[in-house]
Amino acid sequence: MKLLIAVDMEGISGVVNWSQVTPGHAEYERFRHIMTADVNAAVAGAAQAGAEEIIVADGHWDGCNVLIEELDPRARLHSGNAAPLAMTQGIETGVDAVIFIGYHARVGSEAANLDHTWSSVRVANLWLNDRIMGETELNSSLCGHFGAPVLMISGDQTVCAQAAEWIPGIETAVVKRATSRYSAECLQPQVSQKLIIETVASAVTKFLAGKGPAPIKVEVPVKVAIEFNTSAQADGAALFPGAKRLRGRKVEVQFEDMLTAFKAFRSLVNLGDR
Repeated sequence: MKLLIAVDMEGISGVVNWSQVTPGHAEYERFRHIMTADVNAAVAGAAQAGAEEIIVADGHWDGCNVLIEELDPRARLHSGNAAPLAMTQGIETGVDAVIFIGYHARVGSEAANLDHTWSSVRVANLWLNDRIMGETELNSSLCGHFGAPVLMISGDQTVCAQAAEWIPGIETAVVKRATSRYSAECLQPQVSQKLIIETVASAVTKFLAGKGPAPIKVEVPVKVAIEFNTSAQADGAALFPGAKRLRGRKVEVQFEDMLTAFKAFRSLVNLGDR
């Protein structure tokens, strides 16, 4: 079995504010160790259950957060920025299934630590085929394009609930219970990492037994709509060929498949960098 572990940082054990996930802050350096330990817990659980090949995709910030010198040697690490498939780089290599570690809820969620969707300074909302999406839904849809189901997710209670609504049968590890955007009741990292090991092992065991979630298949053509934070950002995105301006800050485009839609979403966000 070939497994992809896609990791973000806002949903890592103990994280409750931006200083803990933003390079340049002293707290960030401390939480890189905890992030790597959460990833290692997922690797351990997957290997215990029978995964033979494990790729870790570092999907936070510049993609250089996981400490490779502390990474479990049973995994390979994809790091760095601007990877073609971003947070799920490696999914195109014939991955059988995917695990999400350290994920966060979509923008505007209540009781959700550091909620946002892709860019907190650009994206106010995202829809695929008129259904509101966060990074969990977007990335799992891209994984589904390649035939790979998402088996498990870790993060706060809100992202886990959103994942369970979108991906029937997904296993969840709630490592903290958010009480606001910047507060949560957190499990001690060793406790949360034990939970991650057990949940990943259970999810992979079920998958290998022919049970668990199915790959997410988004209906095609795929309609992508983004509401930007400012009208100036929407001005930039509206330059995308085929884009339709729905209102001041909202732009919509349609694509033939999920892979093209994903790449276009990233391009639209980049065009909105103003």
